[in-house]
Amino acid sequence: MQIPTSSALSQVWSRIHPVPIVRGEGSYVFDSGGNRLLDFTSGIAVTSTGHCHPRVVEAISAQASQLIFGQMNCMLPDIVSRYAEQLRSRTPDSIESFFFSNSGAEAVEGAIKLAKVATQRTNVIAFDGGFHGRTALTMALTSSKGIYRSGYQPLPSGVFFSPFPACFRYGWDEEQTVDFCMEQLRHLLKARTTAAETACIIVEPVLGEGGFIPAPTSFIEHLREICDETGILLILDEVQSGFGRTGNMWAHEPSGVQPDILVLAKGIASGMPLSAIGASDHLMEKWPPGSHGGTYGGGNAISMAAALATLEVIEEEDLVHNARVQGDYLKHQLTEILEPLPDTDIRGPGLMIGVELTHNGKPNARLTSQLQQACHDADLMLLTCGTDSNVLRWLPPLTVSRDEINEGLSIFEASLRKVALQ
Repeated sequence: MQIPTSSALSQVWSRIHPVPIVRGEGSYVFDSGGNRLLDFTSGIAVTSTGHCHPRVVEAISAQASQLIFGQMNCMLPDIVSRYAEQLRSRTPDSIESFFFSNSGAEAVEGAIKLAKVATQRTNVIAFDGGFHGRTALTMALTSSKGIYRSGYQPLPSGVFFSPFPACFRYGWDEEQTVDFCMEQLRHLLKARTTAAETACIIVEPVLGEGGFIPAPTSFIEHLREICDETGILLILDEVQSGFGRTGNMWAHEPSGVQPDILVLAKGIASGMPLSAIGASDHLMEKWPPGSHGGTYGGGNAISMAAALATLEVIEEEDLVHNARVQGDYLKHQLTEILEPLPDTDIRGPGLMIGVELTHNGKPNARLTSQLQQACHDADLMLLTCGTDSNVLRWLPPLTVSRDEINEGLSIFEASLRKVALQ
């Protein structure tokens, strides 16, 4: 739905709800017309602690009265050091130090730069259906939808794509799908970019914009094996899947794999702009001082305070566990509700759940759009995703309660009856 033509805002933004939002609280937002909406978008996995969590608001307010900004090349705000230490204790053992930026795209681009300078290699391997951002380089890494690249090409070169193990799309079991994808990756390394010229492999443990498709554990394990064999660095893009979203602190945890570089953003600071690149001290030491930077990044002390408070809330309120429990319940209930539609795939760990709608084996974007709109008309906000725009994604805040889940499910079931089960 487009914004009104009289608006002073660019029309390049599309949005679900056209009426200005004036307030948010927990799982709900309130618009200027007096409507209350159940927000199961979480700002695309950003407001993980819910809208305006009191602890986060308090931290922002307190920091604003002390130091708002301290540019990292000029000074080191104390809050940056404190947050980095806390984040290090919660990331994999291979991640020892951090570079902070403003957005996920900035962090991905910085991670690629780090990989190139550390390996002295030029090329990058990404995966079909991945989304890594909207800068020139991150668009070059992105293949989830053509609109993200259309009109901006040619994009930076040296990027090669390999198949992602989307079992439902291929119609194979997990083992067969992973075997095929690994064969294709090894072929790519023989035919289009050799290991000697490939700096890194970048992958989302759960495809985001590409359809909320979890990578099988064995696939992440095999990627680690290939990287160990060849000296290629493994970058895990946890921009959307990190900070408890999947029922683990990090989506790749079940694999036991240690990334060379970890990219974080979105849920990192409950809505304040911040992202992070994490790597070993050994890798970071190969990044010459002054060869990468940014005006804001870690210098935004308010974002840092919000990030520190977010970590504390996630742990003290046991939100990772809540995401797992509520996500299992949500997925089970969705499976029952959607039983009359046999061509449906319900997938995803924790509170990162995708519902892919098909008909006779073909993507059903029309029904997906109708269902999203019917839910919105009943005050439930859901997003769509996928190359064919036929996946509904469920992204409640990690603080979501069982009653709120049931409220959303009730609206969804009634909407489904209205548009598909008449």
